[in-house]
Amino acid sequence: MLTPVLDPRSGQPLYEQLCRHIRREIACGALAPGERLPSKRALAAHLKISVVTVESAYAQLLAEGYLSSQPKRGFFVCALSPSPPASAPPPEQGLLPPEAPPPPEYDFSTSGVDTARFPFATWARLTREVLSQKDSALLDSPPPQGIPELRQAIVRSLRSFRGIQADPEQVVVGAGAEYLTTLLLQLLGQNGGWGVEDPGYRKISRILSHAGALVCPIPMDEQGMRPDALGWSGARVAHITPSHHFPLGTVMPVSRRQALLAWAEEVPGRYLIEDDYDSEFRFDGRPIPALQSLDQGERVVYLNTFAKSLAPSLRIGYMVLPPHLLLRYRREFLFYSSTVPSFEQYTLARFLDQGHFERHIRRMRTAYRQRRDALLAAARSAGLLELGIFSGAEAGLHLLFRVPGGPSEAQLVQAAAQAGVWVSPLSGYSLTPATAGPIPTLILGYGRLAPEHMAPAMDRLAAAWRPLFSQNQ
Repeated sequence: MLTPVLDPRSGQPLYEQLCRHIRREIACGALAPGERLPSKRALAAHLKISVVTVESAYAQLLAEGYLSSQPKRGFFVCALSPSPPASAPPPEQGLLPPEAPPPPEYDFSTSGVDTARFPFATWARLTREVLSQKDSALLDSPPPQGIPELRQAIVRSLRSFRGIQADPEQVVVGAGAEYLTTLLLQLLGQNGGWGVEDPGYRKISRILSHAGALVCPIPMDEQGMRPDALGWSGARVAHITPSHHFPLGTVMPVSRRQALLAWAEEVPGRYLIEDDYDSEFRFDGRPIPALQSLDQGERVVYLNTFAKSLAPSLRIGYMVLPPHLLLRYRREFLFYSSTVPSFEQYTLARFLDQGHFERHIRRMRTAYRQRRDALLAAARSAGLLELGIFSGAEAGLHLLFRVPGGPSEAQLVQAAAQAGVWVSPLSGYSLTPATAGPIPTLILGYGRLAPEHMAPAMDRLAAAWRPLFSQNQ
């Protein structure tokens, strides 16, 4: 029986450690070609790990060609071809890596926000106040869930703007959504699959996969994640962005939210993770109430950060746990130290409590609306509306540009890059090939570009794309 030493504290997922051990055993001949491996359940019981972990390891080795499977018989070691002798690089090949391409002159990537408008003077004043008034308390380790002042300020803000009724004790502050997602994976467990939106924010699926979770891509429709597909997938947890889906821009209606809540309440142990990553930037009316505000069965974990609203480098996020999950968190995970320094937490708490955050959001909402309007006006003037259709202007910091009957996404992206403009293909956010849709679609994030840059950028896109449409006619 295979007996690798697996270390859950190493930082490498257990299934990857198991993969690495089996690869070594095959490479050195300890596992002979044709030899049958233990069943998934037998190996899981022997190593005292989950069946899902063994299943993930076997599936990876199967994909790499180290193993083969036979129905109702199991997994068998494949014969490896001898490695070719190493050859020296040709003399003309240099040792330095190739130069990175120059940055585009007009960058419509979706990760950008306008950090130039950050309220530096206000933040500096609050920083000085914290330094003078908190003194040596700043050097103490903060509570694992975050300092009480910040958790109280977050709860007051959520009550006013997101309709969430929560107690400060339910809030856990952490260093961004990625850390908190990893913590949730431990809290909720890996049993069953984790449903993710497809297309969607691919980093979430990568984080879950690298941590050993079984990721289930769930297709979208015009209302958001499909509950029927979620049910068929067998997933136990679903990560969703109901207030503003990335990248489709969908705002989930209340009927679909209720359908997802009904899915979560059908079976014990099901949960929804509501990622509310940019709900502050809705340009028509007040932000949509959070899905968590509809939850009566303690099935929704609310997750948000200050990356889009303030600055990505702050690395401050938070989650609101349902009461029964809070009890489990405190029982099993309170030994984790806080990942956000006290200094930043005290400063942010004052920034929220004194109304600076609300004023900053109002200013940024106005600024981003001006950029969106400038982009659409420039596109109209350049004649881009004759080539495609913009959508997703109601909220968020990006637009979709659909090109029915036009060139492929790859052609459009390449032509734009040659013109010095960066745009992203929708297919780049798909986890499965069929989810990109039949209509070529591009994503234009306008968070980092000034309004006066929109006209020259749209002119370049129009000049680069028109010849492609002529070729496709």
